Amino acid sequence: MAKADNTELLLFLRPFSPQMQDLALWLRDFIWDQYPDCNELIYDNYNALAFGWSLSHKLGDTFCSVAVYGDESAHFGFYWGAKIDDPQKILLGNGSQYRYIKIKEKSDLPQDYIKLLMANAHAYVLDKAKDIDKAPKGTTVTKSISPVKKRPGMVVAKKNPKI
Repeated sequence: MAKADNTELLLFLRPFSPQMQDLALWLRDFIWDQYPDCNELIYDNYNALAFGWSLSHKLGDTFCSVAVYGDESAHFGFYWGAKIDDPQKILLGNGSQYRYIKIKEKSDLPQDYIKLLMANAHAYVLDKAKDIDKAPKGTTVTKSISPVKKRPGMVVAKKNPKI
C-alpha cells in the first residue's frame, strides 16, 4: 500500500522543521485514510513541496492536495476547488480553479467539513475523469523534482545575480 511508501517524501521534507514534517505527514495520513485507492502524486517544486491525490497518475485527475511552504505553513487544497460547493466559505483563492485553506497546526483543519469538501471534490473528478478504470490504484509517484528550491534555511541561487 502506498501509504507506507514515504521514503522520498521524508527526504523532501528534511529541510522543514520537525513540526512542519509532523503536520505534513499527519495531513497525508488523514487523506490516505479516507481514499486508500487513490494515487499520491509528489511535486518537489521551487516554492513548495506538494503532494496530491489523483484518481490516476494525471494532475488533472487530482482532487485534493497538501503543499508545504518555507514560511512554516501548509495549504490543504482542492485542485478543482472553484468547481465544488463551499457553503461555509472557508476556502481561499480567487482564480478559476484552485482553492485552499492555510494550516499551521493540526487544530486549524476542520476535519468533518474538509471530509465533506473532499467527497465533493472526489465526486467532481470522478465525473470528469476518463479511463480511470484502467488507472493504477493506491500508488505513490514522484512526478517532478525542481533542481532549485526555496526552503527553510536554504539559500536560493539567482539566475542572473547583479555584481
